[in-house]
Amino acid sequence: MSKRNWPASFAHPRYWPAWLAIGSMKAGAWLPWRLKLAIGKGIGLLALWLVPWRRHIVDTNLRLCFPELDEERRGRLVRDTFIANGIGILETATGWCRDPRHLRHRVSYKGLHHLAAARARGQGVLVVGIHFSTLDLGGALHSLFTPADVVYRPHNNPLFERFMTRARSRIFGQAIDRHDLRGVVRRLKAGHIVWYSPDQDFGRDVSVFAPLFGVEAASIRLTAKIARMTGAPVVPLMFHRNPDNRTYTIECHPPLEDFPSHDEVADAARVNAFIETAIRKHPEQYLWLHRRFKTRPEGESGLY
Repeated sequence: MSKRNWPASFAHPRYWPAWLAIGSMKAGAWLPWRLKLAIGKGIGLLALWLVPWRRHIVDTNLRLCFPELDEERRGRLVRDTFIANGIGILETATGWCRDPRHLRHRVSYKGLHHLAAARARGQGVLVVGIHFSTLDLGGALHSLFTPADVVYRPHNNPLFERFMTRARSRIFGQAIDRHDLRGVVRRLKAGHIVWYSPDQDFGRDVSVFAPLFGVEAASIRLTAKIARMTGAPVVPLMFHRNPDNRTYTIECHPPLEDFPSHDEVADAARVNAFIETAIRKHPEQYLWLHRRFKTRPEGESGLY
């Protein structure tokens, strides 16, 4: 949503819940680290029991992707997923509302030379990120090492959209609406790094079906399309909270070779293979709350 479309005033009572959420995030961003973890864990556990339909989505996703887990182990992973995503709310608040330099001692960056080598080609770089609970904090910490733009989905609430856009614009060079393909292409052709996360279900019209954890998943075609239009190398990137719950690791991988090909399904499968590898490292930190397998091939019944 562009600035010119924002309401003249956000004083109406319908915006009060958003004001409360924004105020809570700003306050939460300044809490001591241990308290952030404790509150995040509490939020996650509360949501686990108060939002059963989300719990069903998480359980279904994990059952599909990790069929080797018995019910008890899957139940623990469901619980850990809610806790990680609860902590992720405080991490997002920190990324949006604090200067990331205060967390420089908490992050290590592996493989930065891969990104530097990709940039040295003289083109922009399309960084493929993933929707982990740490995503927005990861973007803030990534900005300590190299500037980048980000592709994002606008929020439905205009007040929260303004707050979110301003926060991301402070972290990134430019926040680009995911529907603005021209904007993405323009920034890449100008030599910028663009962080883009293609791991959600955006529907049949923009997707092909490719395997993810052995399940046919609607996988967006846009990654290969952007690479083809711009010549930008596609660089996979992981970001995780480490097991100590105090430090983070950014891990950049070499650009995908011979990408894109002339096979849309094969290209989507390659991107999904990286996504799967990243998720397997810290599965509890992934956004399993999303109905990743909502869109099904013709004739196949729904999974949720």
